[in-house]
Amino acid sequence: MKCGSFYIAKDRASKPQDGVGGWSKHGVDAGLYAAKLINNSLLATLTQPLTQVDPMKVLDEAFSKTKAQGSSTVCIITLQEGNMLHAVNVGDSRFMVIRRGEIIYKSPIQLHSFNFPYQLGNSANCAKPRQAQVIKVRVEAGDVIIAGTDGLFDNLFELQILATASKGIEQDLGAEEMVWEMAQLAYQTSRDKAAVTPFMEASKRAGRFRDGGKGDDITVIVSRILGAYEVFFMVVNLKASYSLKGHNNNNGGFKRCL
Repeated sequence: MKCGSFYIAKDRASKPQDGVGGWSKHGVDAGLYAAKLINNSLLATLTQPLTQVDPMKVLDEAFSKTKAQGSSTVCIITLQEGNMLHAVNVGDSRFMVIRRGEIIYKSPIQLHSFNFPYQLGNSANCAKPRQAQVIKVRVEAGDVIIAGTDGLFDNLFELQILATASKGIEQDLGAEEMVWEMAQLAYQTSRDKAAVTPFMEASKRAGRFRDGGKGDDITVIVSRILGAYEVFFMVVNLKASYSLKGHNNNNGGFKRCL
């Protein structure tokens, strides 16, 4: 399997741990919770056999050891024996599987309401691991897996993502090159005030009417299945983790749980 990842901060000079927003009004650095959650997730994989990493156990252990204030969306994906993707997801992170030029699977998201995703956190109103979506999808050699934050999926339609991935496959691009193309397209769209985007359409359905791209942190991970059996582990600790914005923020950020 080949895998490439790319992260673009909304403020391109910032670091992931610097993200602040809705929590900052309460004197909390939202990026701290996210950083500790993702680090604890990676450490939790070391306690399990490589070929049998259980993403729910990883999430449970990481959550129990993350004591910081704040909240975060998270998507954990593993590929296990039998070429079965196992994933758990909390919030509006998502992934899709592309096979022979078609999207054969796209994961659901969890929203309380428009721009208000489920978020893990220690506060009473935040989601807990038991509320995570549990997902299993069988994949095969040649499949391409696109995982990303809402910064990707709110700015690019599925057909745009599919076209970019298909072009990369046709040109035999590596995962690193493919993920670069996708992340840059999402970033350029996020800065285009005249762009037609999924976020714009969703805002209109919700009666919010926000035009153009959605300025946001963007994380993209592209993986390509090469063999009949491989194992990998992926944590997509997404935009919500690092950049919680107030629900009424002009930048389109979402509401945080308290």
